[in-house]
Amino acid sequence: MDASKTKTPKTTVITLSSSEHNSPPESIQLEGEQPPPPPHHVFDRSKKLQMVCIVSLAAIFSPLSSNIYFPAMGDISMSLNTSMSLISLTITVYMIVQGLAPSFWGSISDATGRRPVFIGTFVVYIIANIALAVSTNYPELMVFRALQAAGSAATISIGAGVIGDITTSAERGSLVGIFGGVRMLGQGIGPVFGGILSQYLGYHSIFWFLTITAGVSLLSILTFLPETLRPIAGNGSVPLNGLYKPWIYHVFPQKDVEEGSTSGLCKTKVSFKAVLAPFTFLGEKDVFLTLFFGSIVYTVWSMVTSSTTSLFQEVYNLSTLQVGLTFLGNGFGCMSGSYSVGYLMDYNYRKTEREYCQKRGYPSGTRVTPKSHADFPIELARNRNTWWVIALFVVCTALFGVSLRTNLAVPIILQYFIAFCSTGIFTINSALLIDLYPGASASATAVNNLMRCLMGAVGVAVVQPMIDALTAEYAFILLAGITLALTPLTWVVSKWGPGWRHAREERLGRK
Repeated sequence: MDASKTKTPKTTVITLSSSEHNSPPESIQLEGEQPPPPPHHVFDRSKKLQMVCIVSLAAIFSPLSSNIYFPAMGDISMSLNTSMSLISLTITVYMIVQGLAPSFWGSISDATGRRPVFIGTFVVYIIANIALAVSTNYPELMVFRALQAAGSAATISIGAGVIGDITTSAERGSLVGIFGGVRMLGQGIGPVFGGILSQYLGYHSIFWFLTITAGVSLLSILTFLPETLRPIAGNGSVPLNGLYKPWIYHVFPQKDVEEGSTSGLCKTKVSFKAVLAPFTFLGEKDVFLTLFFGSIVYTVWSMVTSSTTSLFQEVYNLSTLQVGLTFLGNGFGCMSGSYSVGYLMDYNYRKTEREYCQKRGYPSGTRVTPKSHADFPIELARNRNTWWVIALFVVCTALFGVSLRTNLAVPIILQYFIAFCSTGIFTINSALLIDLYPGASASATAVNNLMRCLMGAVGVAVVQPMIDALTAEYAFILLAGITLALTPLTWVVSKWGPGWRHAREERLGRK
């Protein structure tokens, strides 16, 4: 038979629309063309959820260590024979260090990996809690509270870094919501445990409790959490060794490993310039405005929370345990706000994606990200429902001071909605920052934490003098008015943010 007349069947291979998604097939690849790109990450949804739960439980210690302390402040003041004003200063110091520490730890984790920094900061945190448990005077309390904040606060930025490593923009909203909701469990259970432990076992037992639970969380990280930093672990297919390898991989070998890959080849060195690099994010207009408004909301919420103990004890004559129980409304508001707004963000993303595709004539089902389509309005996708969240926050804050004249249930319900809205806004801001800096998600989250905590520390320091000068009613009406006046900043980011983002990408591209 003449070979020239022999027909060779063509082979078809499915390709994906983007390297960042396992999206439905949109094109057919003929034989001879390049193979489809690898998935953004080899882990399936259940594995990602497991990892998010691990880092969320680790991140719970930052708010837990702060809030578990509130109901015991009166007992600590009497035990150490120190004024409540000086005890309140330990909260301010905690928040300042809570803001500063992640900026350095986040940069280090973006360079050297998530697991080493997770492990190191947990060791610092456990040592600080042991020291607090045996402390007997005010200077020791102040110093080791600062060390406690240095160890616990980094877990939030590093946890956000893990989520940024393994997720795409389309699925990030719900997972960031879960991350925020689980870690905010500390806002709810912290004061309750603090009240119970302080009343029945003494305030030192609070720190022994934190030592034991932190040890359990560290054990879960060592056992189950693999390294996720993409220059080190790739999309999960690079074999892990040493400190980057979780203990579970010694029993059940790592799956989806690419033969010939070597772990750590792309690990970057830590330099002083790299550590300070996140601070340059504040020079970007869209980042600064997003962080500034979120910090205002965080400050107002912190002022409501930190003043609760003194206000409720003064107005309603509550015991330490009863004060702790009143924080449940705040805690459940934090959890439900983060969960709800997280899933709402995924819905908003899909809606914006459909509108974008219809406007440009793309096929239905096309998956779009800021990476694959530079003009995709990620700022609009994240901020679509911010307006009603802010409106509810302003109204509830304005009514909080007035509600102290009524039944105790009313201010507790208002605290639930204040926490729901504030945590929802934090979740939106966190997801947007990871979208804007996907390769430095831990550093971006650390800067977010820095700005919020520093402004929150100022708010906590001045809230009691403000209430003394204006009364609770007018103090919280003033705070609601400030928030309302700054609300247009979210519209500015949605309107001009894409242009600023494109200009930044072009500038960085030229460098």
